[in-house]
Amino acid sequence: MCVDSDGCEIEGCSSSDEVHTLSGTMSPGIKSSPDLHPCKPGHKFRAALLGCRTPAAAAGILSFGNVLNYMDRYTVAGVLLDIKQHFEVNDSNAGLLQTVFICSFMVAAPIFGYLGDRFNRKIILSCGIFFWATVTLSSSFITKEYYWAFVLSRGLVGIGESSYSSIAPTIIGDLFTNNTRTMMLSIFYFAIPLGSGLGYILGSSAKQAAGDWHWALRVSPLLGMTAGTLILLFVPEPKRGNVDQPGGRLKTRTSWTCDMKALAKNRSYVFSSLASAAVSFATGAFGMWIPLYLFRAQVVQKTEKPCNKELCSIKDSLIFGVITCVTGFLGVIIGAAATRLCRLKTQRADPLVCAISMLGSSIFICLIFVAAKNSIVGAYICIFIGETLLFLNWAITADILMYVVIPTRRATAVALQSFTSHILGDAGSPYLIGLISDAIRQRNSDSILWEFLSLGYALMLCPFVIVLGGMFFLATALFFLDDRDKAEKQLNHLAISPSSMKV
Repeated sequence: MCVDSDGCEIEGCSSSDEVHTLSGTMSPGIKSSPDLHPCKPGHKFRAALLGCRTPAAAAGILSFGNVLNYMDRYTVAGVLLDIKQHFEVNDSNAGLLQTVFICSFMVAAPIFGYLGDRFNRKIILSCGIFFWATVTLSSSFITKEYYWAFVLSRGLVGIGESSYSSIAPTIIGDLFTNNTRTMMLSIFYFAIPLGSGLGYILGSSAKQAAGDWHWALRVSPLLGMTAGTLILLFVPEPKRGNVDQPGGRLKTRTSWTCDMKALAKNRSYVFSSLASAAVSFATGAFGMWIPLYLFRAQVVQKTEKPCNKELCSIKDSLIFGVITCVTGFLGVIIGAAATRLCRLKTQRADPLVCAISMLGSSIFICLIFVAAKNSIVGAYICIFIGETLLFLNWAITADILMYVVIPTRRATAVALQSFTSHILGDAGSPYLIGLISDAIRQRNSDSILWEFLSLGYALMLCPFVIVLGGMFFLATALFFLDDRDKAEKQLNHLAISPSSMKV
């Protein structure tokens, strides 16, 4: 028989079970005593609520929250033409929106990683979601004279979303193991392209329906608050490392300084983080600029007219959004299947699959800029194949981290990897691409052709960065087995059996 933290007896719980309360605290099974009292109606509801907290339900809710995080992030990109028109800003200032968002995101990530390894994770997640939802909703009422305030609001949204990306994967990592964990992480990271694509679709559709782009920023906040409530009610707070050491318990966790030193010495972690930065660089730049690039291509081909009115064409944002959703789904499925198949041949399958997909993606991304000059359909086909190969590695990279990092420092590792990938990746890539584009067409600022060509030349930087990322994944493959074995030995050393614990 078990009790919760209020001393209420939980029906259907054996003496060996541990009960998770809403606050995230845990109470081991104890023997019946006179101090126990019958459950009140509220306590019975609470017990029923606890029964709904299955690992699968938790993974589903966390994935839903991740969809909303990325949907909110790319809603702005879906209405970027309208934002430029409304605030009367150039390419580099428009790119600043994503850069400020990512900068605040990456600065906050290590802080949330530290908190996530030491405090209740689902409380931090929920607070982060409620925060960014409130800020996004408020930003939709900023007038055109205060572009600086709109940019600042994106920075605050980045802080709220950083808490989620740093901590949520570690909860899934503590609920599942081996191939099941790979599958659940694949679902969780499928939310990135799905949410990104839905962001374009939501932004364009909401603008079209309301006749005002501001409404694009008023839908995702309501969904975000719903996700925050679901996390509080239905997501458990699992013991760190419980699935990695069943029947055992980890000793006191190490200090933050010790964690950072250990991660810096972990070669697989370092190289996979640098590879993630290359992916972030490309996806950040593409997510912000590709719809605008394709629109300019059609203006040059005279199949579209330049945007000189308040509401611009939404066709390219919608198509790119749909492609991102579909390629994200295919990429995650193919990545998980390819990794599982390759594990039968080699234990280095995870980083090798990532490396091959990155190198293949760079070829098709190069072809986008060749095809776009004459055929928009050809450009979309290259985008489809290139994105599918690029999205293969998201979930696999997270799984590599779970293998080579011990459970008590995983939140710190995820946060530091997020920081590294953003500071070297999409923190600067949207602004950098916009800056290069403005510089190239400086002497031909009024030319429609050079508007198109300058942005294309700037985006050509992306495939070279992707090739570099593939090289980093190959380096990861060299050290992966050694680092995985070290993590397993360290985990066994940190684990103590229940029989040796004081009661």
